[in-house]
Amino acid sequence: MDRDAHAGGQTADDDAAISALESAMTVLLRRARIVANDMARELHPDLESDAYALLSLISQYDSVRSTELTEQYGVGKATLSRQLALLERLGLVDRRPDETDRRASSLALSAEGRRRLDATRGARRSSYRELMASWQARDVAELARLLDRLNDTLGPRRV
Repeated sequence: MDRDAHAGGQTADDDAAISALESAMTVLLRRARIVANDMARELHPDLESDAYALLSLISQYDSVRSTELTEQYGVGKATLSRQLALLERLGLVDRRPDETDRRASSLALSAEGRRRLDATRGARRSSYRELMASWQARDVAELARLLDRLNDTLGPRRV
């Protein structure tokens, strides 16, 4: 047996790689939280970063029920209701009767919500272009591929 092997076939190199990943992810998530807060405030001064993430999720649909959002967003009904109320109050989301079930309602981005989200996303892409200007396009593509793989590994209930 390799002298560096641990139980389960893990080696010291594996441990070092996981430790480096954990450290890098901690920094990335902290920075991403700051960027998300900035983007939310750019979209609307009263918007919270969690509500921005929800708005982005809603934008993936023509219309969507809140029950579907609860499943995908991974939060409780009370939290979701509070964030949806804020998005409606700010005029970023419209609620309308569900065509398949008159007792239910569907949510969709309002025209203003779409305009603001598109503008914010455009500014974010410009920022990424500036930040990644010294990277080769293939390296940016590889990073995106690996992040997609990580997101797939994390599972479908992630925003």
